[in-house]
Amino acid sequence: MRNASRPGPDTADLRAVAGLEELERKIAKCELCGLHKSRTTTVFGSGNPDAQVLFVGEAPGADEDLQGKPFVGRAGQLLTLMLAALGWQRSDVYIANILKCRPPNNRNPLSDEIRQCEPNLIKQIELIQPQLIVALGRIAAHNLLSTTTSISRLRGKKHFYQKANIPLVVTYHPAYLLRNPIDKSKSWQDLLFIKSILN
Repeated sequence: MRNASRPGPDTADLRAVAGLEELERKIAKCELCGLHKSRTTTVFGSGNPDAQVLFVGEAPGADEDLQGKPFVGRAGQLLTLMLAALGWQRSDVYIANILKCRPPNNRNPLSDEIRQCEPNLIKQIELIQPQLIVALGRIAAHNLLSTTTSISRLRGKKHFYQKANIPLVVTYHPAYLLRNPIDKSKSWQDLLFIKSILN
């Protein structure tokens, strides 16, 4: 399968686009947690609103906070290469994060921040209706699956995002792979697993 998006725009596609645009405007004004005080901009998500595959990371970093788009730094460049290995471009998939604002100094998201931001991701998933969700890294996996199981035990299996009963696969975050290139071979196995599920 070369393309991760569904062919042909229809009424549902237009509703998804309109819904995502409305949600993005709402999130841009969000002040539900303290992150609004330190952010430069919100990072809503980007890609094909009719994508079959939704990639979910943890939170924006410094580059993302400046540009307002997810995965645009070094980790994002690696994610782009990972997608290319599957025969996809970024415009074929949709990419979002658990949090829409950057935590100071790229610290891990706090439970209250995740709780306040969770409805935004739930709404994105509802609008996009992906056929598969890929959790990038431990924090995304733990929150999407409501588990504390290690990423090594979550990889290589088909899970389900229970709020919408959508198949979900866990793989390493690209930032982790930059720090631990020895695990890139395991990540490649995950990519092949993703492709096999879609096929």
